[in-house]
Amino acid sequence: MRVLVIRLGAFGDVLHAMPAATALARSGAEVTWVVDRKWAPLLRACPVKTVAFDRRNAGEVMAVARELRGAGFAVAYDFQGLVKSALVGRVSGAPRRVGFVSSYLRERAAGWLYTERVTPRGAHVVEHNLSLMGLAGGEFPLPLGTVVEGLPAGPFVLASERAGWRAKEWPAENYAALEMELGVPLVMNRADWDLDQLIYATRRAAAVLGLDSGPMHLAAALGKPGVALFGPTSPERNGPYGGTITVMRAPGAETTYKRNQEIAASMRALSVGAVREALERCLDTSSPNHTPI
Repeated sequence: MRVLVIRLGAFGDVLHAMPAATALARSGAEVTWVVDRKWAPLLRACPVKTVAFDRRNAGEVMAVARELRGAGFAVAYDFQGLVKSALVGRVSGAPRRVGFVSSYLRERAAGWLYTERVTPRGAHVVEHNLSLMGLAGGEFPLPLGTVVEGLPAGPFVLASERAGWRAKEWPAENYAALEMELGVPLVMNRADWDLDQLIYATRRAAAVLGLDSGPMHLAAALGKPGVALFGPTSPERNGPYGGTITVMRAPGAETTYKRNQEIAASMRALSVGAVREALERCLDTSSPNHTPI
């Protein structure tokens, strides 16, 4: 059976759809995944065919539409819940187009393009995606990455200070203060690293310090130990999946998904000392790399 999976982006969201797509492929389905070209490297080791394109390029959009229409898909699963992702399913010609019920959609109008609507099960978005297909289990098959020169030879903590919107970030000055107190080097995720380099650096790290953002979800998918700092977003729904990363969130933090561009008070409430203590508890300096490369 030919199946279309639609999750165009972004970083963490693509990772969170990976267990469902992988479980479906392992069950014997022939799975094609439509994804933004920027995130396609994440799927290099996933047992799916990828159709990657730049949605801002009209020529590429038309070429993908023609390719999908001729593929003979039996069903299309839309994990994204946007009008643009639902339209991909509609354009594919799949007679069954499955998405979430309207209360779980970012754009409710997308629901009009589905033939079936599913109420997700579970608390975490990974479980939501699995339940869209009626599956359980799944895995995160990720590529090895590309070697990054200049990383410390011994144990280090890899930190990522940027999130999708500023309210989810930790004050920049806290990282410098934390580095002075840690017993191992604090390596910052560099803007000039590509995805493959980030994967390699994450595999090499002894632990990670992350936010509700793609690099932290990557570390969770790789089974790395570490600490995730949460403020306005819900760690029950969007937290690190798999249980290897400790979540820190200030008591009484208000949950909101408004994309505010000021650091949330709940993020400022997480002190450098408390973060250092949490990291020290999860650091194993006797082993610089918990994830085989």
